[in-house]
Formats: sequence, structure tokens, C-alpha cells
Amino acid sequence: MVPNKFPALHVEGNLNRQAEGMFDKMHGLGAHEVIIESPEHTATLASLSEKRVEDVLWAWRDRIVDLKQDKRLKYIVIFKNHGEQAGATLEHPHGQLIALPIIPKHATEEVDGAKQYYTFKERCIFCDIVRQELENPLRVADENDEIVTIAPFAPRFPFEMWILPKRHESSFENSSSKVFEKLAKAIKRLLQKADIVLDRPAYNLVLHTAPLEDASNEFYHWHIEFMPKLSKTAGFEWGTGFYINPTPPEESAKFIRETDVSLWKPEEAEVQTTDVRR
Repeated sequence: MVPNKFPALHVEGNLNRQAEGMFDKMHGLGAHEVIIESPEHTATLASLSEKRVEDVLWAWRDRIVDLKQDKRLKYIVIFKNHGEQAGATLEHPHGQLIALPIIPKHATEEVDGAKQYYTFKERCIFCDIVRQELENPLRVADENDEIVTIAPFAPRFPFEMWILPKRHESSFENSSSKVFEKLAKAIKRLLQKADIVLDRPAYNLVLHTAPLEDASNEFYHWHIEFMPKLSKTAGFEWGTGFYINPTPPEESAKFIRETDVSLWKPEEAEVQTTDVRR
């Protein structure tokens, strides 16, 4: 774990909220860190052993626990951009952590929606999703005794997948060691199967967890979203908020579910040849 050389936010200082007419502005307070996943430059998250992937997850957990002590911070997002199309600017295997002094609009909408569902039904919406998908597993791509990987009912992107713990837990950092062990297995299997089915796609992997000020609750359920870069967001999507996805989630889940992970092979390094002329 190292600080980002070109951070979006800085931990020093304060927010210094100011009004500028009808608008508000503030300093870029927060933290921006790089999570180095392996000392091997050519490694990928898919190629690491399950234990090494689990070590990465423990690094996520430890940094969240540490940063929670800074009461100025309200929300932490951890993500991985793999491949140039997904926004990666470094080839070395890594993820990123950004800690924010505010809760982002997207996260607020997701948490508020879950809270409204809980108020109406007295059940966690994500627990209901897990239960329903396991009862009729057309959209289940993979599962083990702690984790389920599903294609969501209304995916925004082809082969979008969600990885969820089967047991309710609102905050990632409060999960058990067994959950981390099984989550590492689920992530590695999904990435390897996606490599086989989608020919090693660029992708984004994003952790969704509860805001720091409400880390333990009954209505929200942490999860990880996997989004391979197979389509482009264009004018229609930006103008309407609707997404055109040509691949039904049942079909995506079936492809991933039926793929034999033993067929996965590490990507072969490019062999450079020298043209020797006599």
C-alpha cells in the first residue's frame, strides 16, 4: 500500500466549505492510495494464488479500519481498473482506494433505496436478491458456501456480475476470515472464467460498502461489482440514464457458470525477435 503519486485528494488540511453564489466548493480533502497486488510485474489478479488474492482483500480491510479513525472521512471506495480501456494507466497489478469527506451521490442513492426497501418490508433488499436468485438460479454464475456471483436482473453492461456474501453484512471490513477466504476464491474464478469466455477483457472491479458513519445496519449489504469493458457508454446512455445491453443476464450467467476454469492459462508473454541480417 503506497500513496498515489498523483492523488485526487490530500489528507492534509480541512474541507474549507465556501459558497460562490448559488454554488458550493471545498478543498480536495481525503486519501488516495495504491494497493500493490503482487511484486511480479506481469501478474494479474486472475493469475495470483487464492491465498495471494485473499491477502489483497485483507489489505483492503486493514486500510478501511485504519482510515475509519479519521472522523473527517465519510465514505471509502476501493476499485481496480484492469486494462487501458478500463482506465488503467499502470501495467503493474494494483488497485486503488479513495477515502472521501462526503458520501457520493451514487452511494447515497443506493443506500437510501436499500433503506426504503427495509422500511417497507423489514428485510434487506440484497438478502432478498440472494435468496431469490439461489431459489431459481438462472442468473447465478457461481457460488460457494459463503459467496454467490450473479448476473443482476437489469445489468447495465454485457457480462456485468455482482459478487455478494450469502450472509448479511453491511460493511466489508466487518466480514469474517472465512468470508475473505471464499471471496478470494470467487473473485479468482470469475476473473479466470471471464478471461476464457471474453478473451481477457479490460474490466472494472468496484467494492460497494456501507458509509463509515453507519457501518453496521440491517438494510445495506456490501458487494463487489464486476464490469468488463465490452461496450461503450454513448449519447443515449448519458442523455437518459438508460443502458443498451445486448446480452441477457441469464445468457451471461450461463456462459460463466458452464465454463471450465481448468481451461484457463496464464497469458503468454510477448516474445521479441531480432531480425539478424548477414
